Amino acid sequence: MFLTISTTGTPERPATDLGFLLHKHPDKAQVFSTSYGTAHVLYPEASVERCTAALLLEVDAVALVRRGKGKGRGGAPDAALAQYVNDRPYAASSLLAVALSAVFSSAMKGQCAAKPDLPARPLPLRIEVPALPARGGADLVRKLFEPLGWTVAVETVALDAKFPEWGDSRYVRLELEASGLTLAEALRHLYVLLPVLDDAKHYWVSSDEVDKLLRAGEGWLPDHPEQKLIADRYLSRRWSLTREAMERLELVRLAEADDTEVEEIDNAVDEGTDTEEKPIPLAVQRRDAILAALHASGAARVLDLGCGQGQLVQALLKDVRFTEIVGVDVSMRALTVASRQLKLDRMGERQAARVRLFQGSLAYTDNRLKGYDAAVLSEVVEHLDLPRLPALEYAVFGSARPRTVLVTTPNVEYNVRWETLPAGHSRHGDHRFEWTREEFRTWAHQVAARHGYDVEFTPVGPDDPEVGPPTQMAVFTLATATPTTTKEEKAA
Repeated sequence: MFLTISTTGTPERPATDLGFLLHKHPDKAQVFSTSYGTAHVLYPEASVERCTAALLLEVDAVALVRRGKGKGRGGAPDAALAQYVNDRPYAASSLLAVALSAVFSSAMKGQCAAKPDLPARPLPLRIEVPALPARGGADLVRKLFEPLGWTVAVETVALDAKFPEWGDSRYVRLELEASGLTLAEALRHLYVLLPVLDDAKHYWVSSDEVDKLLRAGEGWLPDHPEQKLIADRYLSRRWSLTREAMERLELVRLAEADDTEVEEIDNAVDEGTDTEEKPIPLAVQRRDAILAALHASGAARVLDLGCGQGQLVQALLKDVRFTEIVGVDVSMRALTVASRQLKLDRMGERQAARVRLFQGSLAYTDNRLKGYDAAVLSEVVEHLDLPRLPALEYAVFGSARPRTVLVTTPNVEYNVRWETLPAGHSRHGDHRFEWTREEFRTWAHQVAARHGYDVEFTPVGPDDPEVGPPTQMAVFTLATATPTTTKEEKAA
């Protein structure tokens, strides 16, 4: 991928000021490592009259496939062939936009310590992108860039010059010229509009992308005639994120029209009078109780058995005391969602080394589960048929044998406190059973006796004096005595 930025100058305002703005010296060829390859910054020409900076991005195709978990271009589940036949090394896309942000971050923010007045100065700019995917063609390119003050020269690339009857490809050669824009504005335009034209992103789009869009679009996006299309494509057509972006952009537009601050416009709720304390969700209370028990146990290497979509794994990752975290689930779909929620494809190497996700069934012994300080079974046992519980019991307590095991499960006695839960119904359609406090304690004491553990019980959530807490937790601690498990009990 290749992009050039050129400017002209005079002896009083030399073109080589571009080097100060980009924080890259014109006399040096510099190399930067990115998550998806190597970025090179060099200056084909650097004189008082004219200066050109070039950004060349060499994509590491193997790393991209690994981080994309085998998916195709842009992170979409394309055919497997897309891993090997694609335009990623050549055509400007979100990969190049991310490289722009990483390599020229100070320039994009309008910062220049050496010459503080320089970033605010409009420059005569010329930007060339030799190969740009443009879903929407040359007309859309003009609709996106011309309202921002650019003079656009766009040439559609033929699918094959030897066979003109095949028609045009979706690629264009783009040249932009402007004299009334700052370099920071130009870079922010490219950062947003390159992936918009490509209409694909190589990474999972989450809610923080709305903030990125609004930061990069400050000063130009609220009044852009193609605002809706830009937001929709930049946010990978996730309607909830697009709606949020459009609502926030409308607030910005109204604030600018009234010459006031956004906070003064968005004042429908007086936070000073909103004194009602919001209840903490039971799921949050459950995770807090698990984390507290893990801290008390001194565990550093933790298994989350039946990790689902990775909420507990995410909470564990935020605490540096947990040096190794393993999420296990029988559902590959759940593990895929967990990987996206955790942003494993964008995680730094040190953080990524702390976490693993793999598929496994708790009905079978698994040598990969041995040797850990603690294991968590959070809202798991009630999803199994009762005849299968002995298999889970032996796989966890008899084979893996972590020093601490935490088991949480609903307390069926508390169900009468849920106003929206019909009498006789379980809390979840997949629950095969829900235990009373006595039933849970009986099972836990029997498991502890069979496998050489001590067990204590902790309420999770409000502990009702009549029906107990909504969730009950058993904390198993490996005792020093030899377990009494017999072959007959294992077979049972």
